[in-house]
Amino acid sequence: MESVLKAHRGGESVLDLSPRWTVGGGVEDVYGEDRATEDQLVTPWTVSVASGYSLLRDPHHNKGLAFNEKERDAHYLRGLLPPAIICQELQEKKLLHSLRQYDLPLHKYMAMMELEERNERLFYKLLIDNVEELLPVVYTPTVGEACQKYGSIFRRPQGLYISLKEKGKVLEVLRNWPQRTIQVIVVTDGERILGLGDLGCQGMGIPVGKLALYTALGGVRPSGCLPITIDVGTNNEQLLNDEFYIGLKQKRATGKEYYDFLHEFMTAVKQNYGEKVLIQFEDFANHNAFELLARYATTHLVFNDDIQGTTSVVLAGLVASLKLLGGTLADYRFLFFGVGEAGTGIAELIAIEMSKQSKIPVEETRKMIWLVDSKGLIVNSRKESLQHLKKPWAHEHVPVHNLLDAVKAIKPTALIGTSGVGKTFTKEVVEAIASFNQKPLIMALSNPTSQSECTAEEAYTWTEGRAIFASGSPFNPVEFNGKRFVPGQANNAYIFPGLGFGLVISGAIRVHDDMLLAASEALAGQVTDEHCHMGMIYPPLSNIRKISAHIAANVAAKAYELGLATQLPRPADLVKYAESCMYTPSYRSYR
Repeated sequence: MESVLKAHRGGESVLDLSPRWTVGGGVEDVYGEDRATEDQLVTPWTVSVASGYSLLRDPHHNKGLAFNEKERDAHYLRGLLPPAIICQELQEKKLLHSLRQYDLPLHKYMAMMELEERNERLFYKLLIDNVEELLPVVYTPTVGEACQKYGSIFRRPQGLYISLKEKGKVLEVLRNWPQRTIQVIVVTDGERILGLGDLGCQGMGIPVGKLALYTALGGVRPSGCLPITIDVGTNNEQLLNDEFYIGLKQKRATGKEYYDFLHEFMTAVKQNYGEKVLIQFEDFANHNAFELLARYATTHLVFNDDIQGTTSVVLAGLVASLKLLGGTLADYRFLFFGVGEAGTGIAELIAIEMSKQSKIPVEETRKMIWLVDSKGLIVNSRKESLQHLKKPWAHEHVPVHNLLDAVKAIKPTALIGTSGVGKTFTKEVVEAIASFNQKPLIMALSNPTSQSECTAEEAYTWTEGRAIFASGSPFNPVEFNGKRFVPGQANNAYIFPGLGFGLVISGAIRVHDDMLLAASEALAGQVTDEHCHMGMIYPPLSNIRKISAHIAANVAAKAYELGLATQLPRPADLVKYAESCMYTPSYRSYR
Protein backbone atom coordinates (compact mmCIF):
# COMPACT_ATOMS: atom_id res chain seq x y z
CA MET A 1 0.00 0.00 0.00
CA GLU A 2 1.59 3.25 -1.08
CA SER A 3 1.63 6.36 1.02
CA VAL A 4 0.95 9.65 -0.73
CA LEU A 5 3.76 12.14 -0.28
CA LYS A 6 3.28 15.39 -2.13
CA ALA A 7 6.10 17.91 -2.48
CA HIS A 8 5.57 21.51 -1.50
CA ARG A 9 7.81 24.53 -1.83
CA GLY A 10 10.12 25.21 1.06
CA GLY A 11 11.54 21.70 1.25
CA GLU A 12 8.60 20.21 3.09
CA SER A 13 6.15 17.52 2.10
CA VAL A 14 2.68 16.65 3.24
CA LEU A 15 2.22 13.00 4.07
CA ASP A 16 -1.33 11.69 3.77
CA LEU A 17 -1.92 9.62 6.91
CA SER A 18 -5.43 8.40 6.11
CA PRO A 19 -5.95 4.88 7.47
CA ARG A 20 -6.12 2.14 4.84
CA TRP A 21 -7.97 -1.12 5.44
CA THR A 22 -6.06 -4.32 4.78
CA VAL A 23 -7.40 -7.60 3.44
CA GLY A 24 -6.94 -9.28 6.81
CA GLY A 25 -9.12 -6.79 8.64
CA GLY A 26 -6.37 -4.72 10.25
CA VAL A 27 -5.56 -1.13 9.47
CA GLU A 28 -2.37 -0.11 7.74
CA ASP A 29 -0.82 3.26 8.43
CA VAL A 30 1.42 5.14 6.01
CA TYR A 31 4.57 3.38 7.10
CA GLY A 32 3.02 -0.02 6.43
CA GLU A 33 2.77 -0.54 10.18
CA ASP A 34 -0.50 -2.36 10.63
CA ARG A 35 -2.72 -1.16 13.42
CA ALA A 36 -5.05 -3.72 14.86
CA THR A 37 -6.43 -2.04 17.95
CA GLU A 38 -9.60 -0.05 17.56
CA ASP A 39 -8.43 2.88 19.65
CA GLN A 40 -5.93 3.71 16.90
CA LEU A 41 -8.48 4.01 14.10
CA VAL A 42 -8.52 7.74 13.53
CA THR A 43 -9.98 10.17 11.05
CA PRO A 44 -7.69 11.29 8.21
CA TRP A 45 -5.19 14.06 8.95
CA THR A 46 -1.91 15.39 7.63
CA VAL A 47 1.45 16.26 9.13
CA SER A 48 4.51 17.94 7.69
CA VAL A 49 7.52 15.76 7.00
CA ALA A 50 10.82 17.35 6.09
CA SER A 51 12.32 16.53 2.71
CA GLY A 52 15.82 16.82 1.36
CA TYR A 53 18.74 16.58 3.75
CA SER A 54 16.43 16.18 6.77
CA LEU A 55 14.64 13.25 5.14
CA LEU A 56 17.95 11.39 4.86
CA ARG A 57 18.51 11.97 8.59
CA ASP A 58 15.09 10.56 9.53
CA PRO A 59 15.48 6.81 10.24
CA HIS A 60 11.71 6.22 9.97
CA HIS A 61 11.56 7.44 6.36
CA ASN A 62 15.12 7.20 5.03
CA LYS A 63 15.71 4.61 2.29
CA GLY A 64 19.25 5.64 1.37
CA LEU A 65 20.17 4.70 -2.19
CA ALA A 66 16.77 3.01 -2.64
CA PHE A 67 15.08 6.37 -3.41
CA ASN A 68 14.16 6.22 -7.10
CA GLU A 69 14.50 9.01 -9.67
CA LYS A 70 10.99 10.42 -9.14
CA GLU A 71 11.39 10.42 -5.38
CA ARG A 72 14.74 12.17 -5.63
CA ASP A 73 13.13 14.91 -7.72
CA ALA A 74 10.02 15.23 -5.58
CA HIS A 75 11.81 15.35 -2.25
CA TYR A 76 14.84 17.54 -3.02
CA LEU A 77 17.34 14.68 -2.86
CA ARG A 78 19.23 15.45 -6.08
CA GLY A 79 22.93 15.76 -5.33
CA LEU A 80 22.52 14.53 -1.77
CA LEU A 81 22.91 10.91 -2.87
CA PRO A 82 25.30 9.20 -5.30
CA PRO A 83 23.59 8.50 -8.65
CA ALA A 84 23.24 4.71 -8.16
CA ILE A 85 19.81 3.34 -7.24
CA ILE A 86 20.02 0.18 -5.14
CA CYS A 87 17.00 -1.87 -4.09
CA GLN A 88 16.41 -2.90 -0.47
CA GLU A 89 17.43 -6.52 -1.15
CA LEU A 90 20.81 -5.43 -2.48
CA GLN A 91 21.28 -3.05 0.45
CA GLU A 92 20.56 -5.97 2.76
CA LYS A 93 23.07 -8.21 0.98
CA LYS A 94 25.76 -5.54 1.20
CA LEU A 95 25.18 -4.95 4.92
CA LEU A 96 25.18 -8.64 5.77
CA HIS A 97 28.51 -9.00 3.97
CA SER A 98 29.90 -6.06 5.95
CA LEU A 99 28.66 -7.45 9.28
CA ARG A 100 30.36 -10.76 8.63
CA GLN A 101 33.72 -9.00 8.32
CA TYR A 102 33.68 -8.08 12.02
CA ASP A 103 35.46 -10.50 14.34
CA LEU A 104 33.97 -9.21 17.59
CA PRO A 105 30.25 -9.62 18.34
CA LEU A 106 30.19 -6.21 20.06
CA HIS A 107 31.30 -4.53 16.83
CA LYS A 108 28.46 -6.29 15.01
CA TYR A 109 26.06 -5.06 17.71
CA MET A 110 27.27 -1.49 17.31
CA ALA A 111 26.94 -1.71 13.52
CA MET A 112 23.36 -2.97 13.87
CA MET A 113 22.44 -0.20 16.31
CA GLU A 114 23.96 2.39 13.97
CA LEU A 115 21.86 0.95 11.13
CA GLU A 116 18.69 1.23 13.22
CA GLU A 117 19.49 4.89 13.89
CA ARG A 118 20.02 5.49 10.16
CA ASN A 119 17.45 3.32 8.35
CA GLU A 120 14.85 1.63 10.56
CA ARG A 121 13.19 -0.45 7.84
CA LEU A 122 16.47 -1.84 6.56
CA PHE A 123 17.47 -2.76 10.12
CA TYR A 124 14.30 -4.81 10.60
CA LYS A 125 14.47 -6.34 7.13
CA LEU A 126 18.01 -7.53 7.85
CA LEU A 127 17.07 -8.89 11.27
CA ILE A 128 13.88 -10.66 10.12
CA ASP A 129 15.53 -12.32 7.12
CA ASN A 130 18.61 -13.46 9.10
CA VAL A 131 17.14 -14.01 12.54
CA GLU A 132 19.17 -17.08 13.53
CA GLU A 133 22.44 -15.34 12.68
CA LEU A 134 21.61 -11.89 14.08
CA LEU A 135 19.49 -12.65 17.14
CA PRO A 136 22.63 -13.42 19.21
CA VAL A 137 24.06 -10.10 17.98
CA VAL A 138 21.18 -7.80 18.91
CA TYR A 139 20.22 -9.75 22.01
CA THR A 140 21.73 -12.49 24.19
CA PRO A 141 24.57 -13.07 24.56
CA THR A 142 26.08 -9.92 22.97
CA VAL A 143 23.65 -7.48 24.61
CA GLY A 144 25.22 -8.36 27.98
CA GLU A 145 28.61 -7.03 26.91
CA ALA A 146 26.88 -4.06 25.27
CA CYS A 147 25.23 -3.15 28.60
CA GLN A 148 28.53 -3.43 30.44
CA LYS A 149 30.03 -0.94 27.97
CA TYR A 150 26.87 1.07 27.27
CA GLY A 151 28.33 4.29 28.61
CA SER A 152 31.16 4.08 26.09
CA ILE A 153 29.03 3.16 23.07
CA PHE A 154 26.10 5.52 23.81
CA ARG A 155 25.45 7.69 20.77
CA ARG A 156 21.88 8.97 20.85
CA PRO A 157 18.76 8.26 22.93
CA GLN A 158 16.93 5.10 21.93
CA GLY A 159 14.38 5.37 24.73
CA LEU A 160 13.51 7.35 27.85
CA TYR A 161 15.72 7.67 30.92
CA ILE A 162 13.59 8.48 33.96
CA SER A 163 15.74 9.18 37.02
CA LEU A 164 15.01 10.27 40.58
CA LYS A 165 15.75 13.81 39.35
CA GLU A 166 12.38 13.62 37.60
CA LYS A 167 10.42 12.72 40.73
CA GLY A 168 7.07 14.51 40.56
CA LYS A 169 7.56 15.12 36.81
CA VAL A 170 7.36 11.60 35.34
CA LEU A 171 4.24 12.38 33.31
CA GLU A 172 6.02 15.37 31.76
CA VAL A 173 8.97 13.17 30.86
CA LEU A 174 6.71 10.62 29.15
CA ARG A 175 5.22 13.44 27.09
CA ASN A 176 8.69 14.33 25.80
CA TRP A 177 8.71 11.09 23.78
CA PRO A 178 7.68 12.00 20.20
CA GLN A 179 5.32 9.06 19.60
CA ARG A 180 1.89 9.43 21.17
CA THR A 181 0.39 5.99 20.53
CA ILE A 182 2.44 3.43 22.44
CA GLN A 183 1.47 -0.24 22.55
CA VAL A 184 4.39 -1.86 24.40
CA ILE A 185 6.79 -0.48 27.02
CA VAL A 186 9.77 -2.49 28.23
CA VAL A 187 11.17 -1.05 31.44
CA THR A 188 14.17 -1.94 33.60
CA ASP A 189 15.83 -0.46 36.66
CA GLY A 190 19.11 -2.14 35.70
CA GLU A 191 19.62 -3.97 39.01
CA ARG A 192 19.91 -7.52 37.67
CA ILE A 193 21.00 -7.42 34.04
CA LEU A 194 21.13 -11.01 32.74
CA GLY A 195 23.66 -12.77 34.98
CA LEU A 196 25.85 -9.68 35.16
CA GLY A 197 24.39 -7.93 38.20
CA ASP A 198 23.72 -4.25 38.82
CA LEU A 199 24.53 -2.19 35.72
CA GLY A 200 22.36 0.78 36.67
CA CYS A 201 21.49 3.16 33.86
CA GLN A 202 23.54 1.09 31.40
CA GLY A 203 20.82 -1.55 31.49
CA MET A 204 19.06 0.39 28.72
CA GLY A 205 20.47 -2.10 26.22
CA ILE A 206 17.95 -4.66 27.48
CA PRO A 207 14.70 -2.72 26.77
CA VAL A 208 16.13 -1.56 23.43
CA GLY A 209 16.98 -5.15 22.46
CA LYS A 210 13.69 -6.61 23.68
CA LEU A 211 11.64 -4.12 21.72
CA ALA A 212 13.65 -4.73 18.56
CA LEU A 213 12.54 -8.35 18.93
CA TYR A 214 8.94 -7.32 19.58
CA THR A 215 8.99 -5.79 16.11
CA ALA A 216 11.18 -8.24 14.22
CA LEU A 217 9.81 -11.45 15.72
CA GLY A 218 6.35 -10.45 16.89
CA GLY A 219 5.26 -7.84 14.38
CA VAL A 220 4.56 -4.92 16.76
CA ARG A 221 5.16 -1.69 14.85
CA PRO A 222 8.38 0.14 15.90
CA SER A 223 6.60 3.43 16.57
CA GLY A 224 4.41 1.61 19.10
CA CYS A 225 7.41 0.52 21.19
CA LEU A 226 9.03 2.52 24.00
CA PRO A 227 12.19 1.42 25.90
CA ILE A 228 12.50 2.94 29.39
CA THR A 229 15.18 2.83 32.07
CA ILE A 230 14.26 3.83 35.59
CA ASP A 231 17.42 5.19 37.21
CA VAL A 232 17.27 5.04 41.01
CA GLY A 233 21.06 4.78 41.41
CA THR A 234 23.40 1.80 41.44
CA ASN A 235 25.28 -0.22 44.03
CA ASN A 236 27.98 -1.07 41.51
CA GLU A 237 31.11 0.60 42.93
CA GLN A 238 32.96 0.33 39.63
CA LEU A 239 30.26 2.37 37.89
CA LEU A 240 30.02 4.87 40.73
CA ASN A 241 33.76 5.52 40.35
CA ASP A 242 33.68 5.61 36.54
CA GLU A 243 33.98 9.16 35.22
CA PHE A 244 32.19 8.07 32.02
CA TYR A 245 29.17 6.47 33.76
CA ILE A 246 25.98 7.92 32.26
CA GLY A 247 23.62 7.37 35.21
CA LEU A 248 23.00 8.79 38.70
CA LYS A 249 26.11 8.49 40.85
CA GLN A 250 24.41 7.45 44.07
CA LYS A 251 23.46 4.26 45.91
CA ARG A 252 20.18 2.67 44.92
CA ALA A 253 16.98 4.04 46.41
CA THR A 254 15.09 1.36 48.32
CA GLY A 255 11.93 0.88 50.34
CA LYS A 256 9.27 3.59 50.31
CA GLU A 257 11.29 5.99 48.15
CA TYR A 258 11.73 3.30 45.48
CA TYR A 259 8.13 2.09 45.44
CA ASP A 260 6.68 5.60 45.52
CA PHE A 261 8.75 6.50 42.47
CA LEU A 262 7.70 3.33 40.64
CA HIS A 263 4.07 4.04 41.53
CA GLU A 264 4.34 7.52 40.05
CA PHE A 265 5.75 5.92 36.90
CA MET A 266 2.99 3.29 36.64
CA THR A 267 0.28 5.89 37.23
CA ALA A 268 1.77 8.25 34.64
CA VAL A 269 2.03 5.50 32.01
CA LYS A 270 -1.64 4.62 32.40
CA GLN A 271 -2.65 8.28 32.35
CA ASN A 272 -0.59 9.05 29.25
CA TYR A 273 -1.09 5.88 27.17
CA GLY A 274 -4.31 4.35 28.48
CA GLU A 275 -5.46 1.02 29.85
CA LYS A 276 -4.19 -1.20 27.04
CA VAL A 277 -0.49 -0.35 26.94
CA LEU A 278 1.57 -3.43 27.84
CA ILE A 279 4.25 -2.76 30.47
CA GLN A 280 6.94 -5.44 30.50
CA PHE A 281 9.19 -5.45 33.57
CA GLU A 282 12.70 -6.56 32.69
CA ASP A 283 15.74 -7.47 34.80
CA PHE A 284 14.52 -6.18 38.15
CA ALA A 285 16.06 -7.82 41.23
CA ASN A 286 14.00 -10.69 42.68
CA HIS A 287 12.69 -8.81 45.70
CA ASN A 288 11.31 -6.01 43.52
CA ALA A 289 10.24 -8.13 40.53
CA PHE A 290 7.69 -10.21 42.44
CA GLU A 291 6.45 -7.24 44.44
CA LEU A 292 5.86 -5.06 41.37
CA LEU A 293 4.08 -7.85 39.51
CA ALA A 294 1.83 -8.53 42.50
CA ARG A 295 1.07 -4.81 43.00
CA TYR A 296 0.08 -4.01 39.43
CA ALA A 297 -1.25 -7.27 37.94
CA THR A 298 -4.82 -6.30 38.84
CA THR A 299 -4.65 -2.65 37.79
CA HIS A 300 -2.39 -2.60 34.70
CA LEU A 301 -1.54 -4.76 31.70
CA VAL A 302 1.80 -5.98 33.10
CA PHE A 303 4.13 -8.85 32.31
CA ASN A 304 7.51 -9.85 33.77
CA ASP A 305 9.56 -11.65 31.15
CA ASP A 306 12.09 -13.00 33.66
CA ILE A 307 9.31 -14.64 35.65
CA GLN A 308 6.48 -15.29 33.20
CA GLY A 309 8.25 -15.36 29.83
CA THR A 310 10.94 -17.73 31.05
CA THR A 311 8.36 -20.00 32.68
CA SER A 312 6.28 -20.14 29.54
CA VAL A 313 9.15 -20.95 27.17
CA VAL A 314 10.56 -23.64 29.50
CA LEU A 315 7.14 -25.21 29.92
CA ALA A 316 6.80 -25.30 26.13
CA GLY A 317 10.09 -27.21 25.90
CA LEU A 318 8.97 -29.65 28.57
CA VAL A 319 5.64 -30.25 26.83
CA ALA A 320 7.43 -30.75 23.50
CA SER A 321 9.93 -33.14 25.13
CA LEU A 322 7.04 -35.51 25.90
CA LYS A 323 7.09 -36.38 22.20
CA LEU A 324 10.52 -37.91 22.88
CA LEU A 325 9.96 -39.16 26.43
CA GLY A 326 6.33 -40.27 26.25
CA GLY A 327 3.80 -39.99 29.06
CA THR A 328 2.63 -36.78 30.71
CA LEU A 329 4.33 -34.14 32.86
CA ALA A 330 2.82 -35.76 35.97
CA ASP A 331 4.88 -38.89 35.26
CA TYR A 332 8.16 -37.08 35.84
CA ARG A 333 10.23 -35.43 38.55
CA PHE A 334 11.89 -32.06 38.17
CA LEU A 335 14.92 -30.69 39.98
CA PHE A 336 15.80 -26.99 39.75
CA PHE A 337 19.19 -25.55 40.55
CA GLY A 338 18.62 -21.86 41.30
CA VAL A 339 15.67 -20.47 43.27
CA GLY A 340 15.21 -16.94 42.02
CA GLU A 341 12.32 -15.42 40.14
CA ALA A 342 12.93 -17.63 37.10
CA GLY A 343 13.27 -20.93 38.97
CA THR A 344 10.23 -20.51 41.19
CA GLY A 345 8.15 -19.06 38.37
CA ILE A 346 8.92 -21.99 36.05
CA ALA A 347 8.23 -24.47 38.84
CA GLU A 348 4.83 -22.92 39.58
CA LEU A 349 3.72 -22.91 35.94
CA ILE A 350 4.78 -26.56 35.58
CA ALA A 351 2.74 -27.39 38.68
CA ILE A 352 -0.29 -25.54 37.24
CA GLU A 353 0.01 -27.34 33.89
CA MET A 354 0.43 -30.73 35.61
CA SER A 355 -2.66 -29.99 37.69
CA LYS A 356 -4.61 -28.97 34.60
CA GLN A 357 -3.62 -32.16 32.73
CA SER A 358 -4.03 -34.66 35.58
CA LYS A 359 -6.81 -32.98 37.64
CA ILE A 360 -4.52 -33.32 40.70
CA PRO A 361 -4.56 -30.26 43.03
CA VAL A 362 -1.64 -27.84 42.55
CA GLU A 363 -0.61 -28.43 46.18
CA GLU A 364 0.07 -32.06 45.22
CA THR A 365 1.75 -31.44 41.86
CA ARG A 366 4.23 -29.09 43.57
CA LYS A 367 5.55 -32.14 45.46
CA MET A 368 6.91 -33.55 42.18
CA ILE A 369 9.15 -30.50 41.81
CA TRP A 370 12.29 -29.97 43.93
CA LEU A 371 14.52 -26.91 44.21
CA VAL A 372 18.16 -26.51 45.21
CA ASP A 373 19.61 -23.18 46.31
CA SER A 374 23.10 -22.22 47.51
CA LYS A 375 22.50 -24.03 50.81
CA GLY A 376 21.22 -27.25 49.30
CA LEU A 377 17.86 -28.93 48.81
CA ILE A 378 14.86 -26.92 49.98
CA VAL A 379 13.20 -29.07 52.64
CA ASN A 380 10.69 -28.63 55.46
CA SER A 381 13.32 -28.39 58.16
CA ARG A 382 14.55 -25.15 56.55
CA LYS A 383 11.10 -23.60 56.18
CA GLU A 384 11.36 -21.01 58.96
CA SER A 385 14.47 -19.42 57.47
CA LEU A 386 13.28 -19.46 53.83
CA GLN A 387 12.21 -16.47 51.75
CA HIS A 388 8.51 -16.32 50.99
CA LEU A 389 8.94 -17.40 47.36
CA LYS A 390 10.79 -20.60 48.40
CA LYS A 391 8.35 -21.83 51.06
CA PRO A 392 5.86 -23.62 48.73
CA TRP A 393 8.76 -25.82 47.55
CA ALA A 394 9.90 -27.03 50.98
CA HIS A 395 9.06 -30.76 50.96
CA GLU A 396 9.62 -33.49 53.48
CA HIS A 397 13.15 -34.87 53.06
CA VAL A 398 16.38 -35.17 55.01
CA PRO A 399 18.75 -32.21 54.44
CA VAL A 400 20.95 -32.42 51.34
CA HIS A 401 23.72 -29.87 51.03
CA ASN A 402 24.85 -29.89 47.38
CA LEU A 403 23.54 -30.41 43.87
CA LEU A 404 25.24 -33.75 43.20
CA ASP A 405 23.79 -35.35 46.33
CA ALA A 406 20.37 -33.82 45.54
CA VAL A 407 20.41 -35.40 42.06
CA LYS A 408 21.29 -38.79 43.56
CA ALA A 409 18.59 -38.47 46.24
CA ILE A 410 15.70 -37.14 44.11
CA LYS A 411 16.52 -39.02 40.87
CA PRO A 412 14.87 -36.38 38.64
CA THR A 413 13.81 -36.85 35.03
CA ALA A 414 14.71 -33.25 34.27
CA LEU A 415 17.52 -31.06 35.63
CA ILE A 416 16.84 -27.35 35.12
CA GLY A 417 19.46 -24.68 35.77
CA THR A 418 18.39 -21.12 36.63
CA SER A 419 21.29 -20.32 38.95
CA GLY A 420 23.17 -17.71 36.93
CA VAL A 421 26.36 -19.61 37.83
CA GLY A 422 28.36 -21.24 35.06
CA LYS A 423 29.83 -24.76 35.01
CA THR A 424 27.68 -26.01 37.91
CA PHE A 425 26.33 -29.02 35.98
CA THR A 426 29.60 -30.88 36.37
CA LYS A 427 30.54 -34.18 34.74
CA GLU A 428 29.59 -35.99 37.96
CA VAL A 429 26.16 -34.29 38.11
CA VAL A 430 25.35 -35.02 34.46
CA GLU A 431 26.57 -38.62 34.68
CA ALA A 432 24.45 -39.10 37.81
CA ILE A 433 21.21 -38.04 36.12
CA ALA A 434 22.12 -40.11 33.07
CA SER A 435 22.60 -43.20 35.26
CA PHE A 436 18.87 -43.50 36.01
CA ASN A 437 17.34 -41.96 32.85
CA GLN A 438 17.51 -43.38 29.35
CA LYS A 439 16.91 -39.85 28.00
CA PRO A 440 17.85 -37.32 30.69
CA LEU A 441 16.40 -33.86 30.09
CA ILE A 442 18.99 -31.16 30.84
CA MET A 443 18.13 -27.47 30.59
CA ALA A 444 21.04 -25.09 31.30
CA LEU A 445 19.11 -21.83 31.13
CA SER A 446 21.39 -19.17 32.62
CA ASN A 447 22.59 -16.31 30.40
CA PRO A 448 24.94 -15.20 28.94
CA THR A 449 26.90 -18.17 27.56
CA SER A 450 29.64 -17.86 30.21
CA GLN A 451 27.00 -18.39 32.92
CA SER A 452 25.46 -21.49 31.33
CA GLU A 453 25.42 -24.40 33.80
CA CYS A 454 27.01 -26.61 31.12
CA THR A 455 27.57 -26.57 27.38
CA ALA A 456 25.71 -28.58 24.76
CA GLU A 457 28.86 -30.54 23.96
CA GLU A 458 29.35 -31.45 27.61
CA ALA A 459 25.73 -32.60 27.98
CA TYR A 460 25.84 -34.83 24.90
CA THR A 461 29.31 -36.19 25.59
CA TRP A 462 28.78 -36.98 29.28
CA THR A 463 25.48 -38.76 28.54
CA GLU A 464 26.90 -40.61 25.50
CA GLY A 465 24.48 -38.83 23.19
CA ARG A 466 21.36 -39.65 25.23
CA ALA A 467 20.58 -36.19 26.63
CA ILE A 468 17.73 -33.98 25.51
CA PHE A 469 19.41 -30.61 25.91
CA ALA A 470 18.30 -26.99 25.85
CA SER A 471 20.05 -23.83 27.01
CA GLY A 472 19.34 -20.15 27.51
CA SER A 473 22.13 -18.98 25.21
CA PRO A 474 22.77 -20.41 21.75
CA PHE A 475 25.14 -23.36 21.18
CA ASN A 476 26.23 -24.79 17.85
CA PRO A 477 25.11 -28.27 16.73
CA VAL A 478 27.21 -31.10 18.14
CA GLU A 479 28.50 -34.22 16.34
CA PHE A 480 28.73 -37.28 18.58
CA ASN A 481 29.31 -40.86 17.44
CA GLY A 482 28.32 -39.97 13.89
CA LYS A 483 25.04 -38.33 14.87
CA ARG A 484 24.25 -34.63 14.66
CA PHE A 485 22.48 -33.08 17.64
CA VAL A 486 20.82 -29.66 17.43
CA PRO A 487 20.59 -28.16 20.92
CA GLY A 488 17.41 -26.30 21.74
CA GLN A 489 17.52 -22.73 22.94
CA ALA A 490 14.92 -21.95 25.60
CA ASN A 491 14.96 -18.37 24.43
CA ASN A 492 12.28 -16.04 25.75
CA ALA A 493 12.25 -14.58 22.24
CA TYR A 494 10.03 -17.51 21.29
CA ILE A 495 7.35 -16.36 23.71
CA PHE A 496 7.24 -12.67 24.64
CA PRO A 497 6.92 -11.15 21.12
CA GLY A 498 3.98 -13.40 20.23
CA LEU A 499 2.42 -13.08 23.68
CA GLY A 500 2.68 -9.29 23.61
CA PHE A 501 1.34 -9.13 20.06
CA GLY A 502 -1.63 -11.31 21.06
CA LEU A 503 -2.40 -8.88 23.87
CA VAL A 504 -2.15 -5.92 21.46
CA ILE A 505 -4.37 -7.33 18.69
CA SER A 506 -7.05 -8.43 21.16
CA GLY A 507 -6.94 -5.16 23.10
CA ALA A 508 -6.43 -7.12 26.32
CA ILE A 509 -6.53 -5.19 29.59
CA ARG A 510 -4.93 -7.79 31.90
CA VAL A 511 -2.48 -10.72 31.68
CA HIS A 512 -3.78 -14.03 33.06
CA ASP A 513 -1.84 -17.24 33.82
CA ASP A 514 -4.01 -19.08 31.29
CA MET A 515 -2.56 -16.83 28.59
CA LEU A 516 0.95 -18.04 29.50
CA LEU A 517 -0.23 -21.65 29.25
CA ALA A 518 -1.84 -20.84 25.89
CA ALA A 519 1.47 -19.39 24.65
CA SER A 520 3.38 -22.48 25.83
CA GLU A 521 0.97 -24.87 24.17
CA ALA A 522 1.12 -22.94 20.89
CA LEU A 523 4.94 -23.03 20.89
CA ALA A 524 5.10 -26.74 21.76
CA GLY A 525 2.64 -27.40 18.94
CA GLN A 526 5.13 -26.00 16.43
CA VAL A 527 7.66 -28.79 17.21
CA THR A 528 7.40 -31.45 14.50
CA ASP A 529 8.49 -35.11 14.37
CA GLU A 530 11.38 -34.02 12.17
CA HIS A 531 12.58 -31.63 14.88
CA CYS A 532 12.27 -34.39 17.51
CA HIS A 533 14.43 -36.70 15.39
CA MET A 534 17.31 -34.23 15.83
CA GLY A 535 16.66 -33.99 19.57
CA MET A 536 15.05 -30.55 19.23
CA ILE A 537 12.35 -29.48 21.68
CA TYR A 538 12.02 -26.01 20.14
CA PRO A 539 11.31 -25.20 16.48
CA PRO A 540 13.94 -23.33 14.43
CA LEU A 541 14.05 -19.58 15.02
CA SER A 542 13.98 -19.12 11.25
CA ASN A 543 10.20 -19.74 11.49
CA ILE A 544 9.71 -17.31 14.36
CA ARG A 545 7.23 -14.94 12.66
CA LYS A 546 4.92 -17.86 11.86
CA ILE A 547 5.39 -19.20 15.40
CA SER A 548 4.62 -15.76 16.88
CA ALA A 549 1.42 -15.52 14.82
CA HIS A 550 0.22 -18.85 16.26
CA ILE A 551 1.17 -17.78 19.80
CA ALA A 552 -0.55 -14.41 19.35
CA ALA A 553 -3.69 -16.14 18.07
CA ASN A 554 -3.74 -18.56 21.03
CA VAL A 555 -3.19 -15.74 23.53
CA ALA A 556 -5.85 -13.56 21.88
CA ALA A 557 -8.30 -16.48 21.89
CA LYS A 558 -7.75 -16.88 25.63
CA ALA A 559 -8.24 -13.13 26.16
CA TYR A 560 -11.60 -13.33 24.39
CA GLU A 561 -12.55 -16.46 26.33
CA LEU A 562 -11.75 -14.79 29.66
CA GLY A 563 -13.60 -11.61 28.77
CA LEU A 564 -10.41 -9.53 28.89
CA ALA A 565 -10.35 -8.49 25.20
CA THR A 566 -11.68 -5.13 24.05
CA GLN A 567 -11.02 -5.39 20.30
CA LEU A 568 -14.49 -6.37 19.10
CA PRO A 569 -15.90 -8.18 17.32
CA ARG A 570 -13.56 -11.15 17.61
CA PRO A 571 -11.98 -11.98 14.22
CA ALA A 572 -13.14 -15.30 12.78
CA ASP A 573 -9.61 -16.57 12.03
CA LEU A 574 -7.19 -15.26 14.65
CA VAL A 575 -4.05 -16.69 13.01
CA LYS A 576 -4.79 -14.94 9.71
CA TYR A 577 -5.77 -11.79 11.58
CA ALA A 578 -2.47 -11.83 13.51
CA GLU A 579 -0.50 -12.30 10.29
CA SER A 580 -2.38 -9.43 8.63
CA CYS A 581 -1.55 -7.11 11.53
CA MET A 582 2.19 -7.79 11.59
CA TYR A 583 4.58 -4.95 10.78
CA THR A 584 6.50 -5.56 7.57
CA PRO A 585 9.72 -3.60 6.88
CA SER A 586 9.57 -3.39 3.09
CA TYR A 587 10.10 0.11 1.73
CA ARG A 588 7.05 2.19 0.82
CA SER A 589 6.92 4.34 -2.30
CA TYR A 590 6.76 8.11 -1.83
CA ARG A 591 5.06 10.16 -4.51
